[in-house]
Amino acid sequence: MNRTPMLAAGHAAVDFYQGAVPALVPFLVAGRGYGYVAVSGIVLAATLLSSVVQPVFGVLTDRWRMPWLIPVSTLVAGAGVALGGVTDSYVLTWLAVALSGLGVAAYHPESARLARIASEGSHVRMSWFSLGGTLGFASAPVLVTPLLAGWGLGASPFLAAPAVLGAVATLPAVRALAGGGRAARAAAPVSGRDDWPSFVRLTLVIVFRSVVYVGLSAFVALYMGGGVAGAVALFVLFAGGAVGTVLGGRLAARWGRMRTMRLAYALAVPAVAGVVLAPGAVAYVFVAASSIALYAPFSLHVTLGQDFLPTRVGTAGGVTLGLAVSVGGLASPLVGALAEATTLRAALACLIVFPALAWLLARTLKEPVPEPAA
Repeated sequence: MNRTPMLAAGHAAVDFYQGAVPALVPFLVAGRGYGYVAVSGIVLAATLLSSVVQPVFGVLTDRWRMPWLIPVSTLVAGAGVALGGVTDSYVLTWLAVALSGLGVAAYHPESARLARIASEGSHVRMSWFSLGGTLGFASAPVLVTPLLAGWGLGASPFLAAPAVLGAVATLPAVRALAGGGRAARAAAPVSGRDDWPSFVRLTLVIVFRSVVYVGLSAFVALYMGGGVAGAVALFVLFAGGAVGTVLGGRLAARWGRMRTMRLAYALAVPAVAGVVLAPGAVAYVFVAASSIALYAPFSLHVTLGQDFLPTRVGTAGGVTLGLAVSVGGLASPLVGALAEATTLRAALACLIVFPALAWLLARTLKEPVPEPAA
């Protein structure tokens, strides 16, 4: 039985909370008077612990199987965002959102390992697992904005519901895939040597991609005017990612992973430029195009990382799957500070360079070739 849809549902629940944080930003600005730097710090809170701790969880899951982390971390991610809207103190809000980031960090390495087993090497199946996370992102502004617009920040405890549903939905797949050691190991054979130089370059590609995508997700709602216009911009950004994720898996099956990844980053450069330069409602088209281009290589990062580090699948999954949606937050306070010193448009214009850097570095990578059996 294909367990990928169940894992995708859990992935959607966890990454819902990555999307919920930028959806909270306009309400924190309106309700508490936070400036660009302050809300950048909130985005940083959701990503700092995730960026630093996620590789640690990857190393741990390479040594010990910890399937229980998947439902527990899902609940922790939900609890952090649920508490973030009801605290009166900026410090407590920061800590609550950081707790959510910790839950996200704990989730991804082990879930990537089980997704590798469930996908049986299929790029298309792995893209469906990644799609779950993307849909979680996309649904966040659709659920968060009406809830908080109608009931205020005090209604944020209701945002814990997706975490509970996701944890319950994932349990059957976790039990089936993690229960039998021999079957699981047979489904995910380890062969070849670790190629650390290629993995490091791939990681830098992901970092460049993450900076531009998290920068857009943190500020595009404010750039488009906030309110309904901002919520629409976030939805377009996240929904475009869903299209890009599925498209990337199918293109990789036809053209190969490297060609697909390079093409996607080449197209992302003019797309991000269009977000900043296009007038009025036309900018929404470029928001969608940027998201599609930036998400087309998303699931490919995961499988490439695991193939570059075949003996450290958990570490590879923790870095490629988790880092892709977290490390960009480390740069978001710089974007916010630049926006306050100049304009938000000028700050977002600086993001154009990052997909270009990702494209240049992707051209130095080669498709991993497994060693022949002895």
